[in-house]
Amino acid sequence: MGYVTTRDGVEIFYKDWGPRDAQVIFFHHGWPLSADDWDAQMLFFLDHGYRVVAHDRRGHGRSSQVWDGHDMDHYADDVAAVVDHLGVQGAVHVGHSTGGGEVIHYIARHGEDRVSKAAIISAVPPLMVQAANNPGGLPKSVFDDLQSQLKANRAQFYYDVPAGPFYGYNRPGAKPSEGIVWNWWRQGMMGCAKAHYDGIVAFSQTDFTEDLKGIKIPVLVMHGDDDQIVPYENAGVLSARLLQNSTLKIYPGFPHGMPTTNADTINADLLAFVRN
Repeated sequence: MGYVTTRDGVEIFYKDWGPRDAQVIFFHHGWPLSADDWDAQMLFFLDHGYRVVAHDRRGHGRSSQVWDGHDMDHYADDVAAVVDHLGVQGAVHVGHSTGGGEVIHYIARHGEDRVSKAAIISAVPPLMVQAANNPGGLPKSVFDDLQSQLKANRAQFYYDVPAGPFYGYNRPGAKPSEGIVWNWWRQGMMGCAKAHYDGIVAFSQTDFTEDLKGIKIPVLVMHGDDDQIVPYENAGVLSARLLQNSTLKIYPGFPHGMPTTNADTINADLLAFVRN
C-alpha cells in the first residue's frame, strides 16, 4: 500500500498486492466508495496467482480530500499516475459503476499500450442523463435529487442507498446483510462530501460515446437486469454496441452491487475472460 502524488498535488492511495511478475488486474471502484469495495475480487484473484491493484479515487477513501478536479479527465489522469508509478504493463482494468466510466475514459485518454483487456460492471457509460441524443437516459432531476439528499444528510443518505436499491435489498424476499450495508456506509463516510457532490455530475453527465467507439481491445460488459441505479438497457447494452470488440453478459435478477452480492458468479466470469 502507498500513495502517488499527482501533477496537481493530490495524494492518491493505492493497494498493490501479489507477485511483482504476475498479470495485473487493476480495479476501479464506484461512487462514493473506495478500493475496499473490491475485497472479494482482490482476494479471489490473489488466490489465482494474479497481482491486484486498486486505488481510492481523489476525494474518496484515503486519498486527498481536495475540493476540485472531480471530473473524468482528472480521474483518468490520476489512474495514469498510479500506472506510471507502478510501471504496470498489460493490465486488465476492471471498473464498477462510476469506475467503469473511469476505465473507459482512461483507455481513451491515455491509450491502449499498457492495457490488454477491460471489463466494465454495472457501468455508467455511454451516458446516464437524459438528453436530446440520449432519450432513454434518466431525467436530470434524478441526479439533482441525489445531490440534495447528500447535502441535507449525507450520513442518512449513505445508509438508505445500500439498504435499498444498490444491492436490491428493497425487493420482496430480499435478505439484507447489515455488514454489507454498513461497510458501504463506512466507505462513503470516509470520503469528501464535496468530491461526492461533484462526482454525481461526473458520473451522470459525462458522455462516453466517442470513448467507447475508439477502443479496440477486448472489453467484457457485465450488467444485471435488475439494476436500479444504472438501468442496463441504456448502459451495458448500448456500451456493448458501441465498442469494437465487446462481450455482453446480462445477469437476470442481479442488482447494481452484484460484485458483492453475487461475487462467486462475477469472479468466475471475470477469471474466464482474463484467461481467454
